[in-house]
Amino acid sequence: MGQVNSCMAELLRARSVARLSVVLLLLALLGGCTAGDNGRERVALNDGGVLDLSQLQGRVLVVNYWAIWCAPCRHEIPELNRLAKEDSDKVLVVGVNYDKVSGEQLAQQLEELAIEFATLLRDPAAELGHTATGVLPETLIVAPDGRLQQVLVGPQTLASLRAAVAQAQR
Repeated sequence: MGQVNSCMAELLRARSVARLSVVLLLLALLGGCTAGDNGRERVALNDGGVLDLSQLQGRVLVVNYWAIWCAPCRHEIPELNRLAKEDSDKVLVVGVNYDKVSGEQLAQQLEELAIEFATLLRDPAAELGHTATGVLPETLIVAPDGRLQQVLVGPQTLASLRAAVAQAQR
């Protein structure tokens, strides 16, 4: 009988460990997501902030996909930095690392490329109803009401970005 009790206790411990592992895995997977006031997901930013599409406050959202190995991305980033800085009253610029790096590796890449705008820790493409083209750089222009307005493929200039933002504001 003692052996049966010992086996039962071991089985219960194993089940508890398995359940705890599943809970921890779910928490890790959902760590970057929180529910917004309107039920839409909010996305964590590399700087500790959170992006909520319902809080664009009349601004256009510019989502730029970049990668450390992408030469055209390197040329486009200064243009995006200027847009984010000079037009912050009209535009919110955020980036998405195409290779989905995070942590210290992401911090190093942001520094190497001199990216001055926040980077999303999760790709918002599904939330925006977009399927990536696989071409970099790629920039999504999201109207102030949260609708995907335009997809720009290839490197952009400050002028082309401003034109897309102006169109999204109409």
